[in-house]
Amino acid sequence: MGKYYFLSDSHLGTDAVKNKRLHEQKLVCWLDMAQKDATEIFLVGDIFDFWFEYKSAVSKGFNRLLGKLCEITDRGVPVHFFIGNHDLWTFGYLADEIGLIVHKKPEIFTLNGKQIFIAHGDGLNDDNHSFKFARSLFHSKLMQRIFACIHPSIGLYVGQKWSNHNRRKHDRQSTGFMGEDREPLVLFAKKFIRSQPMDFFIFGHRHILLNLQFAQSSRVIMLGDFIKEFSYAVLDENGVEIVSNGQ
Repeated sequence: MGKYYFLSDSHLGTDAVKNKRLHEQKLVCWLDMAQKDATEIFLVGDIFDFWFEYKSAVSKGFNRLLGKLCEITDRGVPVHFFIGNHDLWTFGYLADEIGLIVHKKPEIFTLNGKQIFIAHGDGLNDDNHSFKFARSLFHSKLMQRIFACIHPSIGLYVGQKWSNHNRRKHDRQSTGFMGEDREPLVLFAKKFIRSQPMDFFIFGHRHILLNLQFAQSSRVIMLGDFIKEFSYAVLDENGVEIVSNGQ
């Protein structure tokens, strides 16, 4: 039996955190802890508040995190990176230079004999038309090529400003758990198991903590965040446990 760690929504670089370096150091400390007994590590989206890879430039900063990830992958521990809605523009750097296994869509894994559906969660069963339109633009190859024509000093500055604006808007509009019959990701999971059984669904995106059994053998895990909750999940032979170190 292996031990698997899951974390999402650290949003490194966000203005919502006063001390960005300390924030990054906390994530590095978490990785130090996890790598001691991890079979695999899953970073489930929005690790960065904004990320864009030019051919010869990437976002400034994050050296401590990227160095730690290199150390872990060099040791042979697989680290999975699921793109979120803030850090989807990765085109090879994180895989080729850092050694991450990058996932640009939801994936199903068999871990400790359990079937596990993993996704950041954005765009799944979301009826917000403005969000769906913006998401389609950001996933557009044409949009990515146009943005890549902007000088990195301008493009990365604009991208970070947009990302912080979007983060503040999310904070104003965010709600807690909407209930089993209204929460979009729970409804997605309920619909999904009609055609394919699944033991666990693991999501980020919503910044809420949830460990919900909604069928006889199916459970939805929402990972919270690594900004306020400093939460993560661990899968071992006993199942999935959510750990929160929030103040």
